Amino acid sequence: MSSTNETKNILGLHLPTDPRWVNLAEMSLEHILTDHAYCEQKAATSCISLIQRYSDKEKLVNELAPIVTEEWGHFRLVLAELQKRDLKLGKQRKDEYVNQLLQFEIKGGTEEQRLLDRLLICALIEARSCERFKRLSEGLDDEYLRNFYRRFMESEAGHYHLFIELAETYVEKTKVRKRWQEWLSYEAELMQKLEVRGDRMH
Repeated sequence: MSSTNETKNILGLHLPTDPRWVNLAEMSLEHILTDHAYCEQKAATSCISLIQRYSDKEKLVNELAPIVTEEWGHFRLVLAELQKRDLKLGKQRKDEYVNQLLQFEIKGGTEEQRLLDRLLICALIEARSCERFKRLSEGLDDEYLRNFYRRFMESEAGHYHLFIELAETYVEKTKVRKRWQEWLSYEAELMQKLEVRGDRMH
């Protein structure tokens, strides 16, 4: 199976990561681990934000509460890996990928549309993260790091499905599927435009 078809079948993503990215990431290990640590931190705070904004939605609150703990645990794991390798947690940098995704979010709109887009953005970030972790788990020379990233890959795949499931809990399924396809198309176009950088997780 080609990597393109594999990516689409597993995660729905329309465009796989450029193969050069893994090699660039391996040459920038301190930077990629730093960026990964902050991605986990931001994932935790995004779930907290959703819980605060939609505290009336019981399933959302109950499902995302443990994800906050899990994502923060991931941050601590990456931080420990940096320290073990005598590397430093650098400064958080602008996440161009996420900022560009936010440009596609419906501005204004109904409460339902805003909730749907927030959940689908989270699903998309988790799906792309999962795909990137898969590339690292297969392409790095360091066997320990390959296994390290395989564990993250398995976790992120579950998170991606959860956000889709939550969207279908609160929004009609046909609307979710239609908007999800719009997000996937936009993300593929975005991936083609972004520079391939080894110091960024996305």
